Amino acid sequence: MELSSLGLGTYLGEPDAAADDGYVRAAAAFAEAGGTVFDTAANYRAGRSERALGRAFAARAAAPRFVSTKAGYLPMGDGITAEPPRDWFQRVLEGPGILTPDDVVDGCHAMTPRYLSHQLEVSRAALGLDTLDLFHLHNPEQQLPALGPEAFYASLTRAFEAFESFVVEGRIRAYGVATWNGFRVPPGKADHLSLERVVAAAEAAGGKAHHFRWIQLPLNLALPEAFLAPTQILGGARVTPLQAAQDLGLSVQTSASMMQARILHQLPADLVAALGGATPAQAALQFTRSCPGVTVALCGMGRPEHVAENAPVMGLPKVATDLLAGLFR
Repeated sequence: MELSSLGLGTYLGEPDAAADDGYVRAAAAFAEAGGTVFDTAANYRAGRSERALGRAFAARAAAPRFVSTKAGYLPMGDGITAEPPRDWFQRVLEGPGILTPDDVVDGCHAMTPRYLSHQLEVSRAALGLDTLDLFHLHNPEQQLPALGPEAFYASLTRAFEAFESFVVEGRIRAYGVATWNGFRVPPGKADHLSLERVVAAAEAAGGKAHHFRWIQLPLNLALPEAFLAPTQILGGARVTPLQAAQDLGLSVQTSASMMQARILHQLPADLVAALGGATPAQAALQFTRSCPGVTVALCGMGRPEHVAENAPVMGLPKVATDLLAGLFR
């Protein structure tokens, strides 16, 4: 299946029925426009984003799609009941022995194998899919400052061992890591992730034929580090995250392609025209999807009108690399 150069993201919105309906309609419009990539997470809108996509998929069962979701953060509720988060944690996770309070880092994040397996089952049920195309470990760098590098990468290897077993069981096809700071910040920062060490953890878990295939990180006109900043050390050389991913044979999803629309009012008309977009939103997406090494640029689209504006970008030629780099000189 061909992956669309844009993917529909589902992070934003209130955990309510109105936002659910918006995502259901947006997902249908995106598929109708030729979009095939959908991204979500177990904690987005307390699980309601996954369930909204599940409704959309059920209505178009035969449509081609590539679905990625994530686990790591604690949803701390189901988005439906008014159950206090502590009661939810005890009933759903602590009581059945899935997590203990000691397994949780910073009060919000866990990546023990049993917890990841539990969250995968929640996601499969919510999305109505037997096998997920891509299962990300969500912002694992959240744990780096607390654990320190050696304990962190040992924990990451255990998580990847669980992911490899999920592939064997037919529950997922591939796995990755979805990050925010990890790959963008330079070595020496407490939450810096070394992509070289992450791949080494995957090889330790699954051998050379491991199923670690993707990374996700933010990239937009305000946060261009993935494209420009040599934050990764690969074979002793400093390279950008996108170059490191290319060299390691990894596909890349980029998040926050429009910085949740916060950068759009800052884009001058000549920049919009140079990037080939008819609107600031289209120009922002053109920048991100055109950066060498980007497989899919994710963009939150919670209403059909968002899709109507953004989807035409998939039919535009990508922008030349030298023009992209020249924007920052």
